This record gives sequence, C-alpha cells and structure tokens, in this order.
Amino acid sequence: MAPKKVRRIGILTGGGDCPGLNAVIRGVTKPAQDYGMNVLGILDGFEGLVEGRAKELKNSDVSGILAQGGTILGSSNKGDPFHWPVEKNGKIEIENRVEAVKRNYEAWNLDTLIAIGGDGTMHISKELGEEGLNVIGVPKTIDNDLSATDLTFGHDSAVYVVATALDRLHTTASSHHRIIVVEVMGRYAGWIALHGGMAGGADIILIPETPFSWEKIYEKIHKRELMGKKFSLVCVAEGAKALGENMVLKGKDIKRTDPRRLGGIAEVVARNIEENTGKETRVTVLGHLQRGGSPTPFDRILSTKYGAYAIELASKRKFGRMAALKGSEIKHVSISEAVANLKLVQENTQTVKVAKSVGISFGI
Repeated sequence: MAPKKVRRIGILTGGGDCPGLNAVIRGVTKPAQDYGMNVLGILDGFEGLVEGRAKELKNSDVSGILAQGGTILGSSNKGDPFHWPVEKNGKIEIENRVEAVKRNYEAWNLDTLIAIGGDGTMHISKELGEEGLNVIGVPKTIDNDLSATDLTFGHDSAVYVVATALDRLHTTASSHHRIIVVEVMGRYAGWIALHGGMAGGADIILIPETPFSWEKIYEKIHKRELMGKKFSLVCVAEGAKALGENMVLKGKDIKRTDPRRLGGIAEVVARNIEENTGKETRVTVLGHLQRGGSPTPFDRILSTKYGAYAIELASKRKFGRMAALKGSEIKHVSISEAVANLKLVQENTQTVKVAKSVGISFGI
C-alpha cells in the first residue's frame, strides 16, 4: 500500500521571536497549494498546540509579510507541553500536557507539524516525535547556537543591529574619550558578540565560551591609551563571565524551561573598568532590539529557502528531520542530531583568529 499523502500541515513558531519568522511561514504556505496541501497556523507556539488555538492560512494571509518582523502566528518561550506550568493554590506546579497536544493534532486532522524554533523548540519537537507525531523542524535563533546547521535565520539580522549600534556608539565614545560597554544577547554561545563586535569595530569582545581576565581588559584599554586611542568599545554577551565567577543574573522565571534570566554583565564590566582605569564608562544594553524589526535581505532569502524546503520534506514524508544549511544548500538532518550539542564559539576557529589578528582582545 502506498503511504498516505500529506494533505494537512500545522505550523507554529516557538521560543523568542526574531526577524525572518514570517518569511518562513510564507515560504511554507505559498508552495503548499502546489503540493495539494492546506496549512493550519497554530497560534502562540506550543501554547496554541496545547490549548487548541489555530487558524487556516491561505496565500492572502501571507501576502506582504516577507519583510515584516515578528510572527503573524504569535510565539511563546514558556509553552513546553512536557513541562506545563499550572498555578494551584498560589503555587506553580509542572504538569505534562502531551495528551492535549495529541488530541488537538488528531482533531485538526494534521499529517505533520512544522515547528520553527531554536534549541528549546527542537528539543520539544524531538520528544513529540517520540510520542508518535510527525514533526519537521526549521532552525531559528538569533544566537546561531543550533548544532547541525551552518547558520540559523535571524542571526544575520541581529548581527546587523549590533554592528550598526557600534557604528553609532563609536562616534560618541571617540568624542568624549569614553569606554562604552555594549551588552548583546548570547546565553551560552557568543556568536552575536563575535560577529557583531567584529563588524562594528569593537576593541574588546567578551563571550560565554571564554571566561575573561579583568587585568587583560584593563591592559587592552591602557595599550590603546598609549597609542593615542582615548576611547574603547567593549561588546559583551549576556552570558559572559570573568574567570572564577558566575554568570550575572537579573532574576528567575520558573515558568520557563531555563528559569535563569540573564542581564547585568555590562554594568559589572563598566563598573570594574571605571574603578580600575579611571576612564569614564557608559553602558548600552541592546536587548530586544536584536529580535525586532525587518529581516536583512540575507535572512529573507534564507528563511524562504527553509520554509520551501520544509514543505518539500513534508511531501516526501521525511519526518523527524530538520532543514539545515550546509554550505550554500539546504539539506536535512535528524532533529536528534540538531539538539545533540550546542554550537559554541571555539577559540581556534578562523573567525576568532582573524579577530585577534586585527587587534581585538577577548580578555584572555
């Protein structure tokens, strides 16, 4: 007997938003009719999958959204059906809502689910596959920390934001002979700080993978002073930490899979620099500016390719797979492979070596 044709696809966007999500949704929805499929947009990520909230997507729904930031479906980074937070008697308890997911999947007559997201979304997708759902993944994260793909969409757009911010801060830092510390996203992986810092001409880049020495930072600033450079730009990832110290936290959110909320490392770095060098130091935290706004042309193209490839995988019943950029082509890998390890910045990579060769310090 021939395998059942895929006729009905569910699509959701999970985790933090980023530029390019709508381009993927468009890349899935527009080709779907050529395959004889219809698309159901699940609202607010896995929350909608658990709570049964969705809407039909037609070409008219995705017309004009290629350059639009965010996601027309909504998203959430708190809706893990395997660890669902429920308030009972004033306390938060964790429940398993996978059966609700299965009921909605069947009630909607879905043949497959396309999940667009980062590491957390792919972990959930892997587990849903083990529960019997047909899942296909599309890699999204500004952090670029998903293993098994050369690049995730959203990263290029975030790097552009960081680079342009550093361009602007360069002039004011130079004019006032100040140190400016720019905090960027990057919990465990320093790709945004590395790429954004390099593109924006940062003098010091601090990343989570490489604990830094305070003395090396002061030394770099002093060397620039001796060269007549009376200002410096420091680009620090939110997860960076000094040797022998912990990541800086600004709070906890127990409804999230990882409850730690990072933030504040730039203030710590700035305070130490000012106290130990005597240089006036200021802080700029880019925060959600890195997630917002229109995707770069590169991300629009990459996102469209990811979406179109995901629908192709669905047509071939290639479930349990994630679209992945390999060189210049989109291929597919197992979702299990994609979440096996985080993709971290290695000290011996060419990019790090080049950064060091042009005088950028990593505080080591």
